Amino acid sequence: MPNVDLILGADPSRRRSVRTEPTQRRSTQRLDALLDAAAEIVDETGFQRLTTQMVAERAGASIGTVYRYFPDRVAVLHALRERSIRRFRERVADDMERTELRTWWDVVDVALDACTALYRDEPGFTVVHAGRRETADGDGEPEFAHRMAMLIEAEFDLDSDGDAAAELRFRLGVALELGDALISRAFEREPAGDERYLAEAKRLVHDYLAEHLGEARAASSAA
Repeated sequence: MPNVDLILGADPSRRRSVRTEPTQRRSTQRLDALLDAAAEIVDETGFQRLTTQMVAERAGASIGTVYRYFPDRVAVLHALRERSIRRFRERVADDMERTELRTWWDVVDVALDACTALYRDEPGFTVVHAGRRETADGDGEPEFAHRMAMLIEAEFDLDSDGDAAAELRFRLGVALELGDALISRAFEREPAGDERYLAEAKRLVHDYLAEHLGEARAASSAA
């Protein structure tokens, strides 16, 4: 079974967008209701038009309740984005536990399929593009690509010395950005996702990784 903690792990020092962390079930439910309302608005009008007043009205809450958790609309968007990213990682981890990962192509495919599924199933998921991508500590590459690389190195027989590890992270970062851009475009074209764009996302990611990392390494079997 893959070490999915490498995907789920979170940095406790990561900046929080929520002004008050909920400590009771009722507070947690209220916060989720506010973010659910924000997600609906984002899907209907785009994140640029979101306001705290719109969130309050959609959630059936007072504006004071919104400000209890969020100082402004930007904080709402950050919190919604954090939730979407967390749910994406949880989806990837769950899918990996249910999938026989024979090569690390399978790892990449699981991530791309999870991204597609969240665009279909997770309200407001488009907000993941509303802010800067998080980068791993001490590394200029996107954090998720960093975690994917660590999982691949841990589960498969790949060279993990300094230069090779840095190359893997860089190439995965580029590949996942490419795939995500095409998947996002697929859902801009059609609400259910343009199948040609979704197919091209996988093909181009595979071709890119095969070209730059090599078919032999890409087809390595689990240790």
